[in-house]
Amino acid sequence: MYRRDFAKQLGAALLAGGLICELPANSQESATSSQSNMPHAMPSGPPLQIAMLVYPGMTAMDLVAPQLVFAELMNSAVHLVWKSKETVTSDTGIPIVPTMSFSDCPAELDVLFVGGGTRGTWALMNDSGVNEFLRSRSMKAKLVTSVCTGSLVLGAAGLLKGYRATSHWVARDLLPLLGAIPVNARVVEDRNRITGAGVTAGMDFALRVATRLRGEKYAQILELANEYDPQPPSSRAILRMPAPKSGNSSETSTLLRWARRAPRLCKLACVSVCRRKLE
Repeated sequence: MYRRDFAKQLGAALLAGGLICELPANSQESATSSQSNMPHAMPSGPPLQIAMLVYPGMTAMDLVAPQLVFAELMNSAVHLVWKSKETVTSDTGIPIVPTMSFSDCPAELDVLFVGGGTRGTWALMNDSGVNEFLRSRSMKAKLVTSVCTGSLVLGAAGLLKGYRATSHWVARDLLPLLGAIPVNARVVEDRNRITGAGVTAGMDFALRVATRLRGEKYAQILELANEYDPQPPSSRAILRMPAPKSGNSSETSTLLRWARRAPRLCKLACVSVCRRKLE
């Protein structure tokens, strides 16, 4: 059995049994009322149409966590879209096979998604064909979404003007150059725009999208099925640590300096792209 099938069957069992629904009172009337308000095990109607952009040089983690959750949504069709069906390679060398070309992608989507990267993302921001595809599909998409620096790609296509949004912490303060309003948050929702912060925020983002599409109860099921309970090994991430003081060790000071200076080249590259978009 595939993992996604397990998650779907677990969700169906929990929904059908009402195991995650609280019964308000121990009476037949209350039980009947609660069951009538429970989500259906298999959503009716046409399947959700979800298009996830894949491209050379993207960060695979930005894609994989959301794709897992989207694939576990019942009655959904998840498409990995690119210009052609030729394999693309992620920034760490993982081959990704598109399942659909731009020309075959449905015109009406429930979710349009863009993940991030570094050099691959900068190239994508300058790609007129990609920008046109995103603009055309966003017109009828119920949700226009991104994770990490994918928000810069949406911004480059003109899809975040006047919207609150987030991105990887390295690039978040570049969002105003593309007309967006930067927000320091793991996930940001503004009307039909949903953006996630960097890399691992893709799971938080995906569960938030699942809540919009299938309701909070179903999102809770997916959180349980995927055992999502993050417990990072470091109690204080380096980017949240205070500025070095005289009593700090030289090792800590070096780490802090590295963490704050390392993104500089990435920012310079992205700023040049953003400025070209404004010209």
